[in-house]
Amino acid sequence: MEGVKHIVAVASGKGGVGKSTVTVNLALAMAAEGYRVGILDADIYGPSQAQMLGVGEGVRPQSAGENRFKPLEAHGIQAMSMAFLVDIREPMVWRGPMVAGAFQQMLNQTVWDDLDYLFIDMPPGTGDIQLTLAQKVPVDGAVIVTTPQDIALLDARKGIEMFRKVNVPVLGVVENMSLHICSNCGHSEPIFGEGGGERIAHEYETQVLGRLPLTLSIREQVDGGRPTVVAQPDSEVTVTFRGMARQVAEQIRGQDTEGPEISFSE
Repeated sequence: MEGVKHIVAVASGKGGVGKSTVTVNLALAMAAEGYRVGILDADIYGPSQAQMLGVGEGVRPQSAGENRFKPLEAHGIQAMSMAFLVDIREPMVWRGPMVAGAFQQMLNQTVWDDLDYLFIDMPPGTGDIQLTLAQKVPVDGAVIVTTPQDIALLDARKGIEMFRKVNVPVLGVVENMSLHICSNCGHSEPIFGEGGGERIAHEYETQVLGRLPLTLSIREQVDGGRPTVVAQPDSEVTVTFRGMARQVAEQIRGQDTEGPEISFSE
């Protein structure tokens, strides 16, 4: 893609596991490591990156020529989302081909400004957008977000299998909501189970990039438009995200030195 060196898809087979929260914090962590970073919010039906990045309602991207537009900027990263193009209260009552077409338009008509990494916040599932991405875009790798819960792991396996079928390397697994930490007493408890991320990473010969707690502050920060990496740059959670960002960068650098780029057939 023009203006983009590397593309990383952040996906989950199941909704509600915190994928968008992981995406925005991982992107901000990569920017904190000194890279030029962007986010493409590919969840056409339920885009959330606008609120998470603190972009005000009604803010629209500037034109960059006929049928092209510049991404918005927030917290030092570039971003594009369907939420920037339509009324956020308007439901996207579209069939699959229309959704895939809208995704392709955002891919092809956004003028990214010299990005090192573009993170694509994928919708849940393994449908049209995922297939379009694999066929149309040279993706360097995928990050899979799951919770330790067995139900979430079932769908995470489907996500990993999908990327393997289309020859996209899985860079690792993020285990979100590993522990619930009480905001009053600090007591921690694995309410969604334990070791799920480790099991699925072992099963598919990949790695656990990081484990994140279920805490009130992470939710409050993304709802308020200042994700944890921005709101608390010295916190343990931010340290975890920056460690994940470094692992992603190291793996992609390794791909660059190991052989030719991955290509996809339509």
